[in-house]
Amino acid sequence: MLKFQGKVALVTGSGTGIGQAIAKKFIENGASVIILGRRREPLEETSVMLKEIISKVNSGATVRIFSGVDVSDEVGINDMFDTLKKENTTVDYIINNAGVSGPVTCFANAPLEEFKSTVDIHLTGTFWGSVQALKVMKENGKIVTISTFFTEERPLEQRPYRFRSPYTASQGAKNRLVEAMSWELTDKKIISIGTNPGPVHSDRIYKTVYPKAAAEFLRVSGFEDLIPVQVDAANKELLPLLGEDQNIIKDGIVKAAQKLAQENGKDIAKLTVTLGNLLNKIQSIAEKVQNNTSHMIADKQFLAQEQVAESVLNLCDDQIAKILNGKIIPGDRVFYPVKPYIGTTTPGVHQPDFTGRSVVFTIDATEKSDAVRVEYLAQHVTKNGGKVACFISESTPKELQEYISGKFHSHIVNLKNPDEVQRWLNTAKTNLGSILAVIHITGKLPNIAKLTELSRAKWQELIEKFITTPAIVGQRALEQFVPGGDKDPRLYKDAKGAMMIIGPD
Repeated sequence: MLKFQGKVALVTGSGTGIGQAIAKKFIENGASVIILGRRREPLEETSVMLKEIISKVNSGATVRIFSGVDVSDEVGINDMFDTLKKENTTVDYIINNAGVSGPVTCFANAPLEEFKSTVDIHLTGTFWGSVQALKVMKENGKIVTISTFFTEERPLEQRPYRFRSPYTASQGAKNRLVEAMSWELTDKKIISIGTNPGPVHSDRIYKTVYPKAAAEFLRVSGFEDLIPVQVDAANKELLPLLGEDQNIIKDGIVKAAQKLAQENGKDIAKLTVTLGNLLNKIQSIAEKVQNNTSHMIADKQFLAQEQVAESVLNLCDDQIAKILNGKIIPGDRVFYPVKPYIGTTTPGVHQPDFTGRSVVFTIDATEKSDAVRVEYLAQHVTKNGGKVACFISESTPKELQEYISGKFHSHIVNLKNPDEVQRWLNTAKTNLGSILAVIHITGKLPNIAKLTELSRAKWQELIEKFITTPAIVGQRALEQFVPGGDKDPRLYKDAKGAMMIIGPD
């Protein structure tokens, strides 16, 4: 009898890539699988391949397709698990694999809606899919969540993933969710484990992530006589050409040159040469990033999708799962160079002078201690010659609004509205002078018995408070420090300003 015969595994994002490899590995080991994703065609192709394997191993397993299911879609996920429950289907393994690259660009330039969408798919999709899956799971069930090695925690180290802020923010939060679920699901005897694969051979990394990162490097600096905004426009035309036939590439470059020349008044012939050079440079940098990364691995080999799948099935083993419940298992093999948080010199102690400058506090307070913290910090600024403006969230309790407003120049602001945040920061700069720092106070976490018992609406409130709102404030602060820096990163050179996020405790 095959190891997982008689078991059922549900794998999100399983029409292609790692998800497909995991579904295949389960089928090879006798399990039935439920595959789902947004596009029907790859799911149907995967189903045909899986059924052929079932015939070969003679396991009697089945393949069930749920197409058009986006893990970020509350209704779609609810309907899928309600259907499975009505059919008395028991799911033994939930594999949270679905994901997207998200915007590959500087944080300041990442569109807010794309930031939210990335978080919705990676973090909220994992949360809500896991919660709804409890309807069809029994004792000894396993929830395995796949993240990334860039969210691996190491003492005193930081692992920057350049140009991937929304991706790493949501992936890191997923790891904490895995840990929380392991504690909360002990009564149900369901195990929650995470794994952080390193670079994996896939179309996403070769055709999307590395080329887009290379293109962003060139946008940041400008290329030849193209300024960043022109490089950005060119990149949108050129990136789809990578991997195509040379004739298609040549025609595509000419068409891109004609389009951009019309928009920017440049010479078409000269621009055609420049765009050809730009595309070659993108490809060269992408290959260099890939090569440099491979040299951080002992055998210089990226993981195969089948290796990630093998890791996932090992984590579903009853004995191994019991040992590793609640843990985030490294699967990266990458010796990634990092900088320490702790320096080797002691900073000097001196009395600061904030004369002629201001500090803006954006406050999403929930308790008196948050207001007291603002008071302490703001007094430090004013005692040293600076000015203070407090922008208090509409959702902050009225007594805390009054407490802060009674001590410092304050306004009640909708911190969820980027335009309103920007408008008030502009007002602060006009009335109070140069902004030295923007300090965002998130407020404390509400008292929650169990995350896995939250409604979708309550969960979304947490996302808005602790992820989306700080991102909005952060982006608007950067725009205040360096107007237009999102579109022309060269403007950041020699610019000054500090953005701090305090909380949650």
